[in-house]
Amino acid sequence: MTVRNRGGLAAMAAGAAALTVAALAAVAARPAADVGADEVAALASTAPADARTSVPVPVRRGALPTGAEVVPPVGLRIPTIGVTATVNAVGINPQTSEFEVPPSVDEVGWYRYGPGLAAPAGSVVIAGHVDSSTQGKGAFFRLRELDQGDTLTVTGSDGQDRAYRVIAREEYQKTRIPLDQYFARDGDQRLTLITCGGPFDADARRYRDNLVVTAVPA
Repeated sequence: MTVRNRGGLAAMAAGAAALTVAALAAVAARPAADVGADEVAALASTAPADARTSVPVPVRRGALPTGAEVVPPVGLRIPTIGVTATVNAVGINPQTSEFEVPPSVDEVGWYRYGPGLAAPAGSVVIAGHVDSSTQGKGAFFRLRELDQGDTLTVTGSDGQDRAYRVIAREEYQKTRIPLDQYFARDGDQRLTLITCGGPFDADARRYRDNLVVTAVPA
C-alpha cells in the first residue's frame, strides 16, 4: 500500500507486492462502497469543502511529538476480521520517501510523527500490508470488510487498552487521497487505518488505490 506525494515529499507504503491469482480474485469479489465520508470530514478542525476534489496537502516528516501524552500503540485487535497484530513505531524512509511499514505482513506500523494514543486531538495513523507474493495475506487483507459500528482495540505502551468504533470506510486513488485530513494533528481524536485497495496492476506491481478506515474512541 502506497500513498505517494509529488516532488519526493513524504509518502506511505505497505504491501506493493503481487497477489497470487486466487488471492486477487478473492479481494475483487468483496467490493465495498464508501461509507461515512461526511463523518470523517466533521472530525477535522478545518475540513476541505470537498475532500474528493481538493488538492491534498503533503504529509511531511516534521518533528516527533513530545511530552507525557505520547503513548505509542503496540498492539491492535480487530475481532470482526480476525486481526491480532503487533504495532511498531515507524517513520519515513529517506531514500524512498515512503512510509516504512514493518516488513512482516503480520505486523502493522504506527506513524510516529503523528499523535500518540493519549494525545488530546488528531489522527493516530496505523498502516498495514494487504498481502505479499512471498508471505501471503497481510494483517489488513480483510480491512475492507469493516463497517460502521464495528469495534477494535488498540493497546498502548502504557498497557492500557483503548476501544474504538468504526465510523467510515473510504477508498481513494493514491494520487487523490486527502493526506491532510488523515494525518492531521488537530481536530477530534480518531484512529486511521490504511492499506492498499482497488485493482492490482501486475506490470507496476502495485495497487491503484488506498483503503482508509476511520474509527473514534468508543
